[in-house]
Amino acid sequence: MNIIYYAAGANPEVWLNAFHHYLPDANIRIWEEGDNAPADYALVWKPPAAMLRGRNDLKAIFNLGAGVDAILQLGDALPQGVPLIRVDDAGMGVQMAEYVSHAVLRHFRRFDEYDSLQADKQWRALPQHQKEDFSIGILGLGVLGNCIIDGLRSSGFPLLGWSRSAKQIAGVECFHGEEGLDAFLNQTKVLVLILPLTKETENLMDKTKLAKLKQGAYIVNVARGAHIVEEDLLSLIQQGHIAGATLDVFREEPLPSAHPFWSEKRIHITPHISALTVRDESAKQIAHKIAALQRGESVVGVVDQIKGY
Repeated sequence: MNIIYYAAGANPEVWLNAFHHYLPDANIRIWEEGDNAPADYALVWKPPAAMLRGRNDLKAIFNLGAGVDAILQLGDALPQGVPLIRVDDAGMGVQMAEYVSHAVLRHFRRFDEYDSLQADKQWRALPQHQKEDFSIGILGLGVLGNCIIDGLRSSGFPLLGWSRSAKQIAGVECFHGEEGLDAFLNQTKVLVLILPLTKETENLMDKTKLAKLKQGAYIVNVARGAHIVEEDLLSLIQQGHIAGATLDVFREEPLPSAHPFWSEKRIHITPHISALTVRDESAKQIAHKIAALQRGESVVGVVDQIKGY
């Protein structure tokens, strides 16, 4: 079995060690420009178009992460009829739930404001937020969205969820489709974005949509920066309609030093670390899927390239 590997920005030795452990009989090579030798599978993260163009010999392409927007941008360079398979969770769900829970509780307990009081040497208790008024809306109810919901359940907040198609989740008021989005936003005090990035979801959170959130709403974005129109978010924070945001993803990464988000104290920035791919678990999962494909079995995580997820 021949496998080609390419992962932008990653340490290939670490990944290859993991794959060699779980695929000891495979011939795995790092793809380089001009490599057109036969391959059965491709392991990729943000690959160049030249790696996959015309690769109709591949049985499957494995994306080394949950988000597939970068590889789908390759368009017709993706070989037709070759399944694109994403990593399902692989340890990212727990990390994502931890990150979101921390951001939500930090805002709910007003710790940012207490930091400001400490800086001014003020000993003063602030009125507490009431949980019944602190509804948390999860925009995107896939695997990671459900992990976030599970992480928040025990905190006792009202939970809302929105997805493209109708879903039922215990303890969550669910909305769906374009007609349900406004009703979802109108009832949301903390908005958590965990949608895949598609043509339909790019720039989804513009000034009009953000303004539909409850007064003093808070934003947590752990999906993709392009979901939010950044200047609209900044404007609504400065106007006071939105209280602030915790942002892990941005349109341009690394975030440029001149970007106005850096100097807005109500915006908390982290460098795309809310859920890092766990290499060993991912390699194990991919190895199991390759074995299933070799046996002629179906696998989960196959991307619908029309829908974009």
